[in-house]
Order: sequence, then structure tokens, then C-alpha cells
Amino acid sequence: MIVLKNGKKVFPDELEVLINRLDEVEECLVFGFPNKDDKNDIKLSVKIVYNKEFIKEKYGNITEEEIRNIIWEKIKKINKTFPPYKYIKNMILTDKKLIKTTTKKVKRAEEIKNIIEST
Repeated sequence: MIVLKNGKKVFPDELEVLINRLDEVEECLVFGFPNKDDKNDIKLSVKIVYNKEFIKEKYGNITEEEIRNIIWEKIKKINKTFPPYKYIKNMILTDKKLIKTTTKKVKRAEEIKNIIEST
């Protein structure tokens, strides 16, 4: 559960289920990204591992920027099905698989730590 500055609660699973339904997405992780100026101000973000094979098959050889734009447009449509406080405002795009446990669950804390350290 992600608690926003205004006290509203967001359950990442409900957003992840919809994003994972996109053909272009292999897997994703929704998380709260802290604002540089105010650590209590969290911006909903998503890390997306895109499906290379599907994208190559459907769109041909396109740049990562074009892939980002295609997926971001679909994220904006998903956003419109939720109240504004649940809107995803940031996207990280990668082709590297998310870190998982032996039971294939995403290691959320480890992934988020890596994301925050790399920015």
C-alpha cells in the first residue's frame, strides 16, 4: 500500500493488473517515488519491462522513445479510469526483468531501492 501526502491510499496491485494486460508490457511495478524537495510528497510511478518480441512484431524496428510514447499513451487511458490521486505520473521503461524471489514474486523493496539510488 502506498500512502500519499494527502492521506489517500493506493494499492499498487490494482494498477499493475491493468498495466500488465497491455500487450506491450511484459511486467511492471507501481511504486511511490519521493519528491526531491519533500520526501513526504510521493508521486505514483511505474517501472515497465516492455515485451520486445511483441513490439518488434507489431511495430517493427522502433526506438525506445517511440516505445515509451506508445506505452505512455496507454497508461494515460488507464489513468482516466481512476480518480486523479491514483494517476501514474512517471514511467521508467526497461527491457531488463524485475528482481524476483524464488517463488516469482517481485522484490518490491529491492527494486524501489535500486530505482531511487539510480536517480
